[in-house]
Amino acid sequence: MIRKATVGDIKAIQELINFYAKLDKMLPRSLNELYENIRDFFVCEQEGKVAGCVALHVTWEDLAEIRSLVVAESIQKKKLGTELVDAAIADAKKLNIKRLFALTYVPSFFEKLGFRKIEHSELPHKIWSECIKCVKFPDCEETALVKDI
Repeated sequence: MIRKATVGDIKAIQELINFYAKLDKMLPRSLNELYENIRDFFVCEQEGKVAGCVALHVTWEDLAEIRSLVVAESIQKKKLGTELVDAAIADAKKLNIKRLFALTYVPSFFEKLGFRKIEHSELPHKIWSECIKCVKFPDCEETALVKDI
């Protein structure tokens, strides 16, 4: 079941994200950052537990980021990642967002969903306000992708 996240989900979301961050597959997220952005998140719940999440973070009037996409290792390859991104895309459409972007270490997943690779420099400077805080800045190893919706 995919639903909007609640504050009660935050610690499970952080555990999932930071598990993969330790494997250098995504960026870590602090509890503070997750609580501040709770309204961005959707979760996949299975058997009463958070098994995956994704966030839709609006950055401008016509642009939003798909971020923090993760599915528990034990249930990957069951299309849950796709379902989570679909939920975020549906939310973006309700908000009249025209373009989505993702910064990822797994560009092939997003390409299967209709995203296309772009150069980081093609994204608006506004999105870099968060990147400056990243431990990997300015040597970002993530691939930038966009999708018009």
